[in-house]
Amino acid sequence: MKDSNILDLPKIYPQIEAKCAEIGFSMPSDKFIGTLLKTLISSKPCGKFLELGTGIGLSLAWMVDGLDEDSSLITVDNDFSLSEIAQGYFGKDKRVDIICADGSKWIREYEGKHFDLIFADAWPGKYNVLEETLSLLKKGGFYVIDDMNSQPNWPEGHQDNVDKLVAYLEQRKDLSICKMNWSTGVIIATKK
Repeated sequence: MKDSNILDLPKIYPQIEAKCAEIGFSMPSDKFIGTLLKTLISSKPCGKFLELGTGIGLSLAWMVDGLDEDSSLITVDNDFSLSEIAQGYFGKDKRVDIICADGSKWIREYEGKHFDLIFADAWPGKYNVLEETLSLLKKGGFYVIDDMNSQPNWPEGHQDNVDKLVAYLEQRKDLSICKMNWSTGVIIATKK
């Protein structure tokens, strides 16, 4: 099996990749993470999903590809210029709500229904307000994080943040976790 043979790239993906290169966006999510997110989302018909860290929409493209017509997805980022780009690609999709806000504040103030999957690809929901984020996950829901393996763009000392996060998730009794040394390093946790 050759995992580099990705056959189902979202139609919009090449345009978003080109935009990444054009604006010098240096924090794109890996395509493998995209295929995983699409697969997990496809397993939850009529689901409610959350992405923390929209960027310009690379992961969002995969997530949207996995949505059925009765599903909904909220994506949150604090960078207006990036949210505006994502809005240009996905703003007309009634299933998608693109929010430009401080992620930590948004998580603390959110009062809607719980989520079938949360992809935390930013500090909020991953290294900040983790308890609050996990409380928004439905029983049987997936919590997905990537970049758990050392990355060349990590600031000095970031490995300590990752190690603490992994140790914390490992000790929780309400989660079943799977750590994968694949792609950029992935953890999938399911709420028991």
